[in-house]
Amino acid sequence: MSEKKVNHRPLRAKLIFNEISGRSDESSTQLTEILTEMQNWNILSEVYMVHPDSQIESVVRSAIKGGTNLIVVAGGDGTIDSVVGAMIDSSATLGIIPTGTRNNLAFNLGVPSTIAGAVALLRKGRRLKVDVGKIQHGRSSRWFLEDATLGLLSDIYPFADSIQHGDLTQIGNLLSTVVSSTPSHLRMILDGRKKISIGAYMVLIANMPYIGPRFQISPEVFWNDNHLDVFVFSDMSKLDLISYAVQSTGGAVEDARIKHYHVKRLTIHSDPPMPVLADGIPLDQGSVTASVHRRALAIMGGSANTAMGEKSAT
Repeated sequence: MSEKKVNHRPLRAKLIFNEISGRSDESSTQLTEILTEMQNWNILSEVYMVHPDSQIESVVRSAIKGGTNLIVVAGGDGTIDSVVGAMIDSSATLGIIPTGTRNNLAFNLGVPSTIAGAVALLRKGRRLKVDVGKIQHGRSSRWFLEDATLGLLSDIYPFADSIQHGDLTQIGNLLSTVVSSTPSHLRMILDGRKKISIGAYMVLIANMPYIGPRFQISPEVFWNDNHLDVFVFSDMSKLDLISYAVQSTGGAVEDARIKHYHVKRLTIHSDPPMPVLADGIPLDQGSVTASVHRRALAIMGGSANTAMGEKSAT
């Protein structure tokens, strides 16, 4: 008998499978491999196939209410984000099988890139309690695991995302957006006390140490420290921003002009109003409030040596 099948009681799971994540032509093969590996680990999975009109949060809430405590997402970062709202502060645990294009969340949490490794982690990994950010804009709000952005970062995200998915025709649109961008004046309130007035092209509110295409803005960002890390790109020209972006492809770059704040709650008023994104989802533009919710989501992750940005207990 293989090691996989020894001493494991049956484990119920809900598998959320997004066949259009990553390379859609491989989806049927991927699903077969996932179900085979789950069977080897005695994980009894009920499959839900994602489609354009899916109400994924409702599907997940129903599964949890029915007694399923392991929700497994096979897809990319966007598919993972779609289940978060239904799992905040619940007893359920999120499992990740990274079959998307970027798979940045899996990288942050030490989830193997292979299907076999990711499924094994559902049995052998650590149950991590992860901080989750929440951003409010008017009457709307959204949870985010990676980051929220304001300003130029929000403007160029759709083009950068398309380029990463192979659409090089968007390079021109990205460059023209950078050229035409203008800075905004920001009035910021940090943790209800400290007030800051500053000009900037963009603001990044990070919850994970690696964002986007595994870009590390600072080694001082952690997903379990009960804080959000706010980076304000002030006193920088467009040429400075482009130079910074190029240098940062090799790792985190220190620049005194980038203001770094460590907060639990933040309010930003921008003039002219900046566009806002939360984990790549647009929230219109204007004033926002962001806050951190401590250890609000349980996720099966890797060892302390493979998970990125985990703050050690002191």
